[in-house]
Amino acid sequence: MTVIFDGIASGMLLFLISVGLSVTLGLMNFVNLAHGAFAMLGGYVCVTLLNRAGVPFLATLPIAALATALVGVVLERTLYRRLYAASHLDQVLFSIGLVFMSIAGAHYFFGAQQQPMVLPEFLQGQINLPGLDIGVYRLFLIVLSLAIAYGLNRLVRGTRFGAQLRASVDNPRAARGVGINVERIFTLTFALGTALAGLGGALGVEMLGLDPSFPVKYIVYFLIVVAVGGSGNIMGSLVASLILGVVDVAGKYYVPQIGAFVIYAVMVVMLIFRPQGLFGRRAAR
Repeated sequence: MTVIFDGIASGMLLFLISVGLSVTLGLMNFVNLAHGAFAMLGGYVCVTLLNRAGVPFLATLPIAALATALVGVVLERTLYRRLYAASHLDQVLFSIGLVFMSIAGAHYFFGAQQQPMVLPEFLQGQINLPGLDIGVYRLFLIVLSLAIAYGLNRLVRGTRFGAQLRASVDNPRAARGVGINVERIFTLTFALGTALAGLGGALGVEMLGLDPSFPVKYIVYFLIVVAVGGSGNIMGSLVASLILGVVDVAGKYYVPQIGAFVIYAVMVVMLIFRPQGLFGRRAAR
């Protein structure tokens, strides 16, 4: 039961970081392999505020999300917007270039070492139940992730903004014809995706660690979540993250000899039977 609980917590953290990629890739049809760089930025903002400025941990989370969103808006307006109509190959090459630039920047400002972070006392420790040890911080991650998943699903499917976003993606010309500011919708959506990445990166420092190799080390996991869950589907990303988190933790615990191989095997099997993902929808430009 403890392994399952830790797997759920790991999956929830994976969801928090990767759901932003699902938003930009699935809803905007942009292959943004630099998503992990935005998560890394959120992590560095968090540890800098926490360790150097003495800001309380919970206060660093919205600041990290907002700072990452602001950087995302600047990059979207100056760089990403020029590539919305480009081929996926151009988008991949551009975003990979951003990844290596972010790695070089992190090396320059913070060095190659892992960044230390000490959680506040109320998020440390465990709750011991018969047959189950519940980490307080992992429980916090699960509750927060469920709240964010619910809010995002409501935003995309039950609000005017969500309807305008879907219209802007499916038929931008018709959306402009009915008065929707497509460029502003895309900017807000990109800001949302990067803010979620920054928040997930800040929350993931304690479990995943933080060093300049973060964007390369974990981008495959984020892509697996989007591929298995179905790009652009919030609940699909949640279910995929839970499955992959539990399988990954259980595989590393029970068969450590093959390490992370189990999660890739599960991905291959699921995509053989559901190539569009569990809850995939076909994205249109």
